Amino acid sequence: MLKFVCVYCGANFNGDAGLEAVVEDLATQMVAKNISLVFGGGSIGLMGIIADAVLSRGGEAIGVIPQFLLEKEVGHKGLTQMIVTENMHQRKQKMADIADAFLILPGGFGTLEEFFEVLTWLQLGLHQKPIAVLNYKGFYDFLFKQLDVMVEQKFLKATNRDLVINASDALSVLEQLECFSVQADEVWFRDRNLS
Repeated sequence: MLKFVCVYCGANFNGDAGLEAVVEDLATQMVAKNISLVFGGGSIGLMGIIADAVLSRGGEAIGVIPQFLLEKEVGHKGLTQMIVTENMHQRKQKMADIADAFLILPGGFGTLEEFFEVLTWLQLGLHQKPIAVLNYKGFYDFLFKQLDVMVEQKFLKATNRDLVINASDALSVLEQLECFSVQADEVWFRDRNLS
């Protein structure tokens, strides 16, 4: 049962009303399922939209932000809880420690970096928490294609490629996170035959 979902997303927002509606629906579904939001703590971009949406529906939003970004990302003032860390490494570790699952929304470099870090940790067996991408309007289609290329070129096992849930709507992504069974191939580094 999911209690805390860590959402990685952009500190920017491109103004897409459809994306905003998807995020609002995600907040509605999370609150209805009594799932708390764990996120980067900012009040701007998609971060601010998801936090405001969860809070306005009576849900819980926990922000985790390093001191140096508190001003840059305009730390959210109305959260259930704000955790301030010394640096980015502590921020990411704290978010991962709190979370029962990870959900990736559209974003930039930081979002991708956070996604690949927790995915790598899963592959290494450092956690057993499910990871999903809310692939709004194919935003991450090329990313999934790149993962397929990694399998085709024998740099990634298909078993580990399949660790990532790819969903296009809020209800589906939460349901898949709730029932996903994590089965990382722990011997990926010993097995040179990736076919």
